[in-house]
Amino acid sequence: MHKPIKYFEKAVAVTASGAWAVFSRLNQIGRNPSFTPKWSDKPLLKSWEKQKPPLGWPRETDSLCPKCVPEIRQEILDGKKPLEVLIHDKPGEIKAQIIERDGQIWMVKDCPKHGHFEDIMSIDAEFMKHIESVFPGRDIRAHNDERLHHHGSSTVTHGRGAVLTIDLTNRCNMMCDPCFMDANQVGFVHELTWEEIKTLLDNAISIKPKRQMSVQFSGGEPTLSPYFLDAVRYAREVGYTSVQAATNGIEFAKSVEFCKKAAEAGLRYAYLQFDGIGNAANSHRKVGNLFDVKLQAIENLYKAGVDIVPVITIVNGINDEQVGRVVQFALDNPKKIPFLSFQPVSFTGRDEAVTNERRAAQRYTLSHLAYDVKKQTGIGEPRRDWFPLSFMSTFSDWSDLVHGPEANWGQLSCGCHPNCGLGMAVLVDKETKEAVPFTAFLNADQLAKDVMQINDAARARWLSIFGMALAVARNYDPFQTPIHFKLTDMLKKMDKTFGATGKSYGKVGADRTLEDIERRRRDRWNVLMIAGMWFQDLFNYDFRRTEQCIIPYATQEGEISFCAYNTGVGWRNIVERIHMTATLTKWYDEHGKHEIFAGGKKVELARTEHSLTLREEIITREEQHDLDRLGIAKNAREE
Repeated sequence: MHKPIKYFEKAVAVTASGAWAVFSRLNQIGRNPSFTPKWSDKPLLKSWEKQKPPLGWPRETDSLCPKCVPEIRQEILDGKKPLEVLIHDKPGEIKAQIIERDGQIWMVKDCPKHGHFEDIMSIDAEFMKHIESVFPGRDIRAHNDERLHHHGSSTVTHGRGAVLTIDLTNRCNMMCDPCFMDANQVGFVHELTWEEIKTLLDNAISIKPKRQMSVQFSGGEPTLSPYFLDAVRYAREVGYTSVQAATNGIEFAKSVEFCKKAAEAGLRYAYLQFDGIGNAANSHRKVGNLFDVKLQAIENLYKAGVDIVPVITIVNGINDEQVGRVVQFALDNPKKIPFLSFQPVSFTGRDEAVTNERRAAQRYTLSHLAYDVKKQTGIGEPRRDWFPLSFMSTFSDWSDLVHGPEANWGQLSCGCHPNCGLGMAVLVDKETKEAVPFTAFLNADQLAKDVMQINDAARARWLSIFGMALAVARNYDPFQTPIHFKLTDMLKKMDKTFGATGKSYGKVGADRTLEDIERRRRDRWNVLMIAGMWFQDLFNYDFRRTEQCIIPYATQEGEISFCAYNTGVGWRNIVERIHMTATLTKWYDEHGKHEIFAGGKKVELARTEHSLTLREEIITREEQHDLDRLGIAKNAREE
């Protein structure tokens, strides 16, 4: 039986629908032109001004030959071809067709030299159709950016990105599969100096549109850099509101003091490598007690004030059975886990020369993820509750509108291609742990259309806020929410996320304190984002995705999209070789060898006690054996 307030809220929703009809009609009269904010030299875009790449199928796109590209890259590294061929020519590029076949979506392409290639893009064409249909369009075109965006076909052309990635070092204290960068195996060290780190951070905020970007320090293992803490501190000083570390967690698990220093420097999120629940589920990383390391890292970081985002690289046949277990672990710990980032395997780095047999067996797509969450947890309807990450850009546009032309930074905007990333937002009661997908009680499709109308009218701040409140209320179904959730809680969540009214829920800027962190954490409601980010490899590469990348790498050769850097034509191999710090032999002679955990070696931990909820039934005691039964190699080493 529903609480009386639910019936009252239903009446409010009906009233809001009537009020919206009047508001919307009046709001279309004499719409205001878009203003140009401080952080851009171009005005905010109206909904009809947003460009879209070709979507649907069949469609043609520009792709790469998986055999030509490594050959060309090697010729550049050997000095047989100049680097400029990547900028002025289109080496290795071929056309690809994206087609529907037996209810699935495939990319097929032919190279005149190396023949036919194909790979699956989605196991459900209707799911993909929904994802592409709600894509709102590209962000503002990048401008005044020629100094940093100059990479030929691989150039980032739209938006400013959501997460600026900076690899502090290619050194790592693990040696595992899969690995984007082939860490510890390339024979040299590429490690940024302090001056280089500052230059990359300064450069990134010098071009427009100037977004409220997060900075993610990565590697290798970024905590091995002697400048890790300095880099975090400097990023906060120059204005980035969110500083992250992509880490395996070893250093954080070993030292409570190091966690405190990182938090004091301004680290807000730890993107923690996390492959499953239990040491057996992590055994393919070849560290004897890796799951214990993850639990201790979470414990230490959370107490220090750093939020944790588990990052799960999913490989079919290796750990796809862990999807539900990881989601359940997050649902059981809503106070400590606000976000899950699943990353379907990209065959690059050590795995670029993967055999067709292993690739077919291990390929995992975003559609697999949506259906595995449903199958393994019972949560969410794939065609109703999953949306592209770029869907949120409509709400970011609204935030840009209400913050006005004097804002120094734009709202974080995940304007990536709909094939790049998607997610499902699950509302979790931290007290009772009841969990319901947001889109079970909020008509997100219609809400986004309503918000577009508000954005296009470009009214004053409080009228735009009033319009948003009406739009939320009219698309809200109180009978489908968690028992204790109220419409006022919904409006507060929106305000807390976008900072529209100016009310403080705890500061997030460089001057935030542990008290601010605790204040934000006292919110009863956790919005658990179960997200998937699918990075490309040479077998499914699409330049339409690269153009609007939201995760650019800041390098000594400019800012390069994530996929163009790690996969694609392979800018990483070239940039790191050109700007090599030292050969491995010379580095070891001058600095000594750092400790590497491999071959089953365990990490010595001062303590292993933790306060996390860990159900016995979700702990994996034995590694997954699907590929063993098929007689297929698990990684490049076995091949």
